[in-house]
Amino acid sequence: MTKSGGADPQKTDVKVSLIGGHRLAGATLHERTVTASLIGGADIDLTDVDIPDGAELRITKLSLIGGVSLRVPRNVRVDVRGLRLGGVRDDGPSEPGGPTVRIDAWGLIGGVSVRRA
Repeated sequence: MTKSGGADPQKTDVKVSLIGGHRLAGATLHERTVTASLIGGADIDLTDVDIPDGAELRITKLSLIGGVSLRVPRNVRVDVRGLRLGGVRDDGPSEPGGPTVRIDAWGLIGGVSVRRA
């Protein structure tokens, strides 16, 4: 995860495609990322990222069809919000504290699957 400097602390990365999903790696993400596609999900790997305690990485996924596959370290809390037809599968920590990845998933069809490394 790249940190934004003091001049632009709210930098947002935007990824857009009509058909096809997005593959995102942690080293190239900023604190906020938006991925949008008509058909296609998001495959996000944050296993090689050291997210500081108390920090929040926010990812917004917009699509008609397509879910989110997220890989995170074991100590990261995942907060899933949004509206979609599909469930959330996550067996990780849910207590407050530590780093947080917030997923805002908006779509017609597609769930969110969280895997821990």
